[in-house]
Amino acid sequence: MADEQAGVDEEAQRVFDALDDLMAMEDEGARARAISAVLRRQQDLIKRLSGVRRDYVLKQRAAKVSVRKLAAELEVSPSTIQDIERGYSGSGKTRPRKEKDDATGSGGDADA
Repeated sequence: MADEQAGVDEEAQRVFDALDDLMAMEDEGARARAISAVLRRQQDLIKRLSGVRRDYVLKQRAAKVSVRKLAAELEVSPSTIQDIERGYSGSGKTRPRKEKDDATGSGGDADA
């Protein structure tokens, strides 16, 4: 497991090193063009990466792996695992709010 984690960390570090190299480019115009290229591809790449991670989370949850255990494995919070399961990927500011019950002023179903 430690060897596997080291491999994961090395792969992630390669990505970070490449971004550091991009930021260290001396030619400002070339650096700006390279950044533009990265940003153009970023949105689609993040969607793909998020989908791969969500598939893994859903498989693990179907196999009855606990939210806490999965969160520890992926080094995220349990609420992030729950958000991934629900297919939610936005910020807290854009998260849909629960509708309030007019009679009680609280969320949820008044008939429950």
